[in-house]
Amino acid sequence: MPRKRLSLADARRVALAAQGLDKDRPASKATTRHIRNVVNRLGLLQLDFVNVLVPAHYFVVFSRLGGYDRSAFDRLIYDGRDFIEHWAHEASIVPVDCWPLLRYRREDYQPWPNSPIMKIKGKRKYLEAALETVREVGPVVSGDLPAVPAPKRKPGDWNRPVARWALEVHFGHGNVSVAGRLPNFQRLYDLPHRLIDEPHLSDQVSREDAQRQLLAIAARAHGVGTLHDLADYFRMSPSEAAPRLQELEEEGVIHPVQVESWDEPAWLHHQARVPRSLNARSLLSPFDPVVWFRPRGERLFGFHYRIEIYTPAAKRKYGYYVLPFLLDDQIVARVDLKADRKNSQLLVQGSYLEDDADEGRTAAELAAELQELADWLSLEKVTVANKGDLAPALQNHFRQ
Repeated sequence: MPRKRLSLADARRVALAAQGLDKDRPASKATTRHIRNVVNRLGLLQLDFVNVLVPAHYFVVFSRLGGYDRSAFDRLIYDGRDFIEHWAHEASIVPVDCWPLLRYRREDYQPWPNSPIMKIKGKRKYLEAALETVREVGPVVSGDLPAVPAPKRKPGDWNRPVARWALEVHFGHGNVSVAGRLPNFQRLYDLPHRLIDEPHLSDQVSREDAQRQLLAIAARAHGVGTLHDLADYFRMSPSEAAPRLQELEEEGVIHPVQVESWDEPAWLHHQARVPRSLNARSLLSPFDPVVWFRPRGERLFGFHYRIEIYTPAAKRKYGYYVLPFLLDDQIVARVDLKADRKNSQLLVQGSYLEDDADEGRTAAELAAELQELADWLSLEKVTVANKGDLAPALQNHFRQ
């Protein structure tokens, strides 16, 4: 049976609608219910604490809701029992329903071989002592664990205490989970049974069924996607994902489609809809699901994107922390942003127009988005530097 054909424009609108970027934001400040709906709709939020602007998982929610109370987000995630942290895409927040689905990931987990915890003498004994401390004292931070001499560091090694590495090993295996975050974002660790309710804690799901369910979540969150798109969402190998997708197709959860200009076949989630048009306006975090799998961003939007945090300053093309700007169903610009909290300014250190984008409309809509972002971050002023071809038009909207 031939695959249904989908135009590239329709694929973009399907994808953005699936991501919750197809509708106006709440007229007033978003509520806890709105935040919950975003996390459940996406299926996961990748954690990233680069704080040059705001940690990325907070920003993903802002992109869909506009200004909201970040403390309400923290209470929802860490004071309730509906969400947990887990290795999923990368370190992520996921609905607690995913705990049994990710059991095979915990069983497969292998600590980083160059981790300091792997090099200390008496590693096994220390790991046992660390877990015993959590049992007796939990929740704990790494500083609550017994001290241990660290192996000599080499240039480029991560500057984490051995105790933190020990807790991360237990976190990867599922021996501990995250009970909360301190104001400096440090994790509080505790035993899973103190944080996760039944039946999630003891539910046994086979590897194949778990992967099938995770891919169904990925397909729903994508709307339309290829094998590599869907496998990447929960960091599954394409070879393992392929037979599970075939099973989901046979079950009617996804339908085969061929997207215009895509070399690979794709699948459309059975609940996906194709909006006739979109009226979207959002800045996107570098770790937003819309753009985190760079090949998909290039196929959907013709948007070549690389984050340059680890690129030496002299070699950066656009800047340190660059965010794509989505307008309707296209990415029309990118901006290098920084929150200058000391001087209460949102710094636009570079602003760049994408090919074929309308400069006047892009500048006007981007200015409105930047002002909304500054208000959310309690910054008094937006300051636009001269760097980038969009800067002059954007500066006009912030002149006093």
